[in-house]
Amino acid sequence: MGKPQKARGAAFFLSSILIVLVLAACSDDISVPFFLGAQEFSVSDKAQRKALRDALEVLQSPQLKKSGYYPEQRMLAARRISSLLIEDGQKAGAARFLSALADEHDAYETWYLFAAAAVYESMGSGPIAQLFYERIVNTLPDMTIEGQSIHRTCLTKLLQSDNRPEKKVAWYREFIRRFPDADEIGAFHFLLAKEYEKLGLWSQAIEEYRRFLPYSEITIPGYPDAHDYARKIVEFNDSPKDWTYADLDELVDNIRKAIAASSPKALQKYMSKAGFFAMSWYKEGGEESNSNVLFNFSHFMTRGPIYVAPSLDRSYNDSEAFLRTSGWTGYIPLWYLYFRRVDFPADPKVHGNWEWAGIYFGEKLQ
Repeated sequence: MGKPQKARGAAFFLSSILIVLVLAACSDDISVPFFLGAQEFSVSDKAQRKALRDALEVLQSPQLKKSGYYPEQRMLAARRISSLLIEDGQKAGAARFLSALADEHDAYETWYLFAAAAVYESMGSGPIAQLFYERIVNTLPDMTIEGQSIHRTCLTKLLQSDNRPEKKVAWYREFIRRFPDADEIGAFHFLLAKEYEKLGLWSQAIEEYRRFLPYSEITIPGYPDAHDYARKIVEFNDSPKDWTYADLDELVDNIRKAIAASSPKALQKYMSKAGFFAMSWYKEGGEESNSNVLFNFSHFMTRGPIYVAPSLDRSYNDSEAFLRTSGWTGYIPLWYLYFRRVDFPADPKVHGNWEWAGIYFGEKLQ
């Protein structure tokens, strides 16, 4: 082919590219790419393309970069760009764009990482979002956006995730230290205590349960008996625990002797001093809601001899037992004395012992 033919061919090729670019710019159906550094941006909607171009121009404006307002204007432009990408179904691109801006370490680095984490979380990429939330809390200064502390929100997100107890303990402690007036504080004392339990740190757990007890109006999802549980552990810890027995038979035999001697004082010696309950089998609310009973046996031992079954009820097992008794004074003369093993790993000397934990009135449910 001669030179004139090559020249005509090159001119035709360049003309074709120009025509394609012009058509693309005028079409509502063709996405037009814009570039910021090595990143390419494009959206399908014509109105969004203009908004995207305007926001990108702010990011690249030489005049703004020289002004004192550039970091804030840059953040607002980045928010607009990421919103447009998300609206166009490009969440991954928006997250990458935001995290790349954070790498430039300006005054809004915390916000860029937080916004990127939120996008990853909305995509179902929780583990990536958690890495960002943890990085923000550990390495970046806090920021308040729309009246909300980013660190507080990040800590809340981390505490809602499934993580090792060691990490959750650190996050709960950080939250309680930094945001003592937050609505979550009461619940967080209880939940921190549960994490301490998992680690076998019982003294710390008990202190957190103690701090939780004044928050009597707090309800904790998943823990309907939180207050009863915390109260019993604190009471048990603070008690002498001298009513527990390693041998169930010895405890039962002592109670038999006290009943045979009609000695209310002796009976009171053997009852649990932490959460002792007295309730009907049919009583609603469970044993914990009927505990802390101030029980005076002298009012119930005036009718005559009290009969005690010769052996424990057949439902006896390794963790609980019942002893049938009858002849008590009052509306219901039939009582089942309830025994259970102590579950208190904080004190190995009594953990696994037996205690007389309460009384059920009436015939035992089958």
